[in-house]
Amino acid sequence: MGNRLTIVSPCYNEEDVLAEAAKLLGEILDKLIAQGKIAADSKILFVNDGSVDATWQMIKELEHKSPKYTGIKFSRNFGHQNALMAGLKKALPWSDMVITIDVDLQDDVEKIYEMVDCYHAGNDIVYAVRNNRDTDSKFKRNTALFFYWMMKKMGVELVPNHADYRLMSQRAVKALLEYREENLFIRGIIPKLGFKNTKVYYARKERYAGVSHYPLKKMLNFAINGITSFTIVPIKIMLYLGIVISTLSGLCLLWVLYSFLTSHTVSGWASVMMSLWFLGGFQLITISIVGTYIGKIFVETKHRPRYIIEEDDYTQGMTNQLGQSQVAHGTLRDAGKLPKELNHVNVN
Repeated sequence: MGNRLTIVSPCYNEEDVLAEAAKLLGEILDKLIAQGKIAADSKILFVNDGSVDATWQMIKELEHKSPKYTGIKFSRNFGHQNALMAGLKKALPWSDMVITIDVDLQDDVEKIYEMVDCYHAGNDIVYAVRNNRDTDSKFKRNTALFFYWMMKKMGVELVPNHADYRLMSQRAVKALLEYREENLFIRGIIPKLGFKNTKVYYARKERYAGVSHYPLKKMLNFAINGITSFTIVPIKIMLYLGIVISTLSGLCLLWVLYSFLTSHTVSGWASVMMSLWFLGGFQLITISIVGTYIGKIFVETKHRPRYIIEEDDYTQGMTNQLGQSQVAHGTLRDAGKLPKELNHVNVN
C-alpha cells in the first residue's frame, strides 16, 4: 500500500497563486504514487486561514476535481503558525509522513522527491534549507543573519535559513503536538525533538503571484516571539546592564562628593539631563522586556484555543474513504494511542 503522505499548505488570501500551486503539487503527488513511494490515497491539505478572497471557494472546486485535494477552513484568521499546527494535527492520525510548505511557490517543490527519499532512508525530519538569500533585499538578508546569530548566542537551537518547509514522520508530528504553549515558534521547537534528521538544499524563488503576507512589522513580531519563547537571556542582559549602570552611578556619586568637598561643584544642566534621559530610557526598555514575558504568562494561563475550525473536509473525506469502522474500532494508524485532546475535530 505504501506510506501515506499529506502535504500541508497554509493559505491566506492566495487566490492568485493557489491554482498553480495545486497543479504543481498535484503533479508531484501523482509521480510519487506512480513510483510506489507513497500510498495512492495521499493528500494535499490546504488550510484556509481566514481568507477574505476566493481562496476557500477555489479549494472547494479543487476537491470536486480530484480526491487528492482537500481542505480545512478556520472561522477567522489565526496566523500562519496555528494554520501549520492545525494541518499537522488533522493529518497525524491518517499519515505516515507530512510535508509542510507555503503555497506561494517560493520554496522549490521539486525537492519533495528528495525529501521523501530521505524519509525512506530512515529520517524522521527532513529540513529544506535555502542555499542562498539572493532573492532577499539587503536589509532583509542582513537582519536574518543577525537574527540567527543572536538566537545562537542566546542558546536557542535553530537551523539557519530554514523556515517551515520540512518533512516530518508520524511520530515526529506526534511529539511536536505534545508542545502545548500558546506562543508558537515551530522552527525553534523542531530541533528539540531529537529524532534522526537531515537537510536538503534549494534556491528560493521569487513569489509566483500576489504580495507577501510577512511585512516588516510581522517579521519583527515573529523575531521577538522566537526570542522570548525560548530564552530569558534578555532579562539577564538587563540585569547585567543594571549592575554596570549602578556601579558607574556609584563612581559618579563618589566624584560628586569629592567635588563638593573640594568646592569644585559646577552646575551641569547637560550632564544631568543626559543622565535622566539615559536612565529613563533604560528603565522603559527593561520594563518592556519584563512586561513581554509577563504578557506571555497571561496568555498561557487563559488556555484559549489556538484556532477554531469552521469546516473540516479532510477528516470527513478520509473517514468516508477508509470507512467508519476503522475509526470506531481504533484501527486507524495509531489513533488509539493519541492523547484525547488530539482527537478533537473542531476546536484546538
